[in-house]
Amino acid sequence: MIVISNPTAIANEIKTIHALFENGMEIFHIRKPDFSEEEMKAFVTLIGLKFRSRLVLHSHHHLAEELEINRIHFSSTNRPDKFLKPARFKLSTSSHSIEEFNMLPEDFDYAFLSPVFKSISKENYEPKTNWATEIKKRTNFQTKLIGLGGIQDANIHQALQLGFDEVTLLGSIWNSENPIQNFKLCQQIVLSY
Repeated sequence: MIVISNPTAIANEIKTIHALFENGMEIFHIRKPDFSEEEMKAFVTLIGLKFRSRLVLHSHHHLAEELEINRIHFSSTNRPDKFLKPARFKLSTSSHSIEEFNMLPEDFDYAFLSPVFKSISKENYEPKTNWATEIKKRTNFQTKLIGLGGIQDANIHQALQLGFDEVTLLGSIWNSENPIQNFKLCQQIVLSY
């Protein structure tokens, strides 16, 4: 499963990230929009070297090689129209409609489509579309379709039944009293699907 970092620093964050990896987190997106280059380097350096191949940079992409990270994420607003994908990189992006997702070039391994449900971490961020109808319009099957937004144990099955290939956790982890327990519960639901 994919987890996205809390956008701002929080207590025991690195310890929680390590525990998430140790409990089966596959990919961790580092989305820290206000981090300077130096703050990003320091943050990544605190995460165990054995997890570097599973980290994804949302910003400061030029640091990827130096930090030994081979995954880069582009938001829908900073996604280049055309580029040559370096062979060693895995690329992901964000999208907010099935039309936008369908038009993505095949360079992207996966793309988030959001919001699936009412966001846990962002106020007033909720779907404005009926995903059950919209996902039927999917024509891009080379890029994995990853659900994001309001994903939690109570609705993971529903998201997967809608047609998402996988789901991403953010608010259900970082806004939780027990992020590891929440992750494990969500993971069990995904594995049983």
